[in-house]
Amino acid sequence: MPKSFDTVDVIVAKRDGHPLSDDQIAWVVDAYTRGDVADEQMSALAMAILLNGMNRQEIGRWTDAMIASGERMDFTGLSRPTADKHSTGGVGDKITLPLAPLVAACGVAVPQLSGRGLGHTGGTLDKLEAIPGWRADLSYDEMMAQLESVGAVICAAGSTLAPADKKLYALRDVTGTVESIALIATSIMSKKIAEGTGALVLDVKVGSGAFMKDLDHARELATTMVELGTDAGVTTVALLTDMATPLGLTAGNAIEVQESLDVLAGGGPADIVELTLALAREMLAAAGHDDVDPADKLADGSAMDVWRAMIAAQEGDVDADLPKAKESHDVVAPTSGVVGRLDALAVGTAAWRLGAGRARKEDPVQAGAGVVLHAKPGDHVTEGQPLMTLLTDDAGRFARAEEALTDAVDIVDDGEQLERALILDRISR
Repeated sequence: MPKSFDTVDVIVAKRDGHPLSDDQIAWVVDAYTRGDVADEQMSALAMAILLNGMNRQEIGRWTDAMIASGERMDFTGLSRPTADKHSTGGVGDKITLPLAPLVAACGVAVPQLSGRGLGHTGGTLDKLEAIPGWRADLSYDEMMAQLESVGAVICAAGSTLAPADKKLYALRDVTGTVESIALIATSIMSKKIAEGTGALVLDVKVGSGAFMKDLDHARELATTMVELGTDAGVTTVALLTDMATPLGLTAGNAIEVQESLDVLAGGGPADIVELTLALAREMLAAAGHDDVDPADKLADGSAMDVWRAMIAAQEGDVDADLPKAKESHDVVAPTSGVVGRLDALAVGTAAWRLGAGRARKEDPVQAGAGVVLHAKPGDHVTEGQPLMTLLTDDAGRFARAEEALTDAVDIVDDGEQLERALILDRISR
């Protein structure tokens, strides 16, 4: 049992800009998890942390305390090494779906504990739940058996992993403290370290559709997380990737599954393929297994074979038709020219308003809702040509979705388009 402190003293210390001691952090995280520190007190402390920050030692100790609040998983008994990927979230970010089976096809097991979407960022579990019969909740024994037999699992994180984070995350969401880099880093890394993977690749999104809007803040977050992982004995690297424009040509649930299947079949949008292969190569290298080229496993159908086995193992019908929305509506180009900008946040908000996302964690989502893009930055369009198609089961949602897209697209004269790299930086230690 950690040494006891007065909660108000801990709050005041951070309010006044002082670093918290190891003992103070261990106590307050444990006491909050047990219910001895009230939500309003932890809200005050979270705001003080947002405003005054935490130093490197505090961040490390806070992460340790979050891990200590629950259980740790152990994959050392598996017959192959493990690697995981975490994305900080974006629009059209279905990369986990083709990536997990691809890396498994290369000989590295992928224990991918994922979540559901909230707001404009889609959730991996929401996408996969569009597949008839697919089951997100697995027991520890089921997960281990699937990792051994199939090599990849994408499932919901259990309640025993870093329960302090689950409680604090919900609090941050309603108290305006989500943006704290210290609290974002400790939230992500406490869960990933507790998960027990041997290697971790972080995909830190940058741009309008991401939490981190600018490169400097994204680099700070990535560096903090890489240091936390490395200090915990997990080989950790981070890629900073562009989220000014949506990834791929779809933002939704079933439509993103279909796009992932296109990639696994050897096709799909170039940016999805590029990022999937880049992250796969990083995961394989971090796991000490970079003697296999993942591009070969896409080309020869091996990754698709693992996908089918992974979905079937979780009771999904791999041959069933994916759900389709009942209503559709095209948004057309107001003029001819070149698409110079396509705002990721606007597209994500539109998909959310169409029913693909949720405002509260208990809200249902529509499997078939979302946005299909017909043009991306750099593409030539003509006046009246469809720029995107909106999909929903409720036609009454189109007006609000279109409102979100009012200033989403810039069409410029030929030659004015500037290319932006998809991978902006790489952070390692």
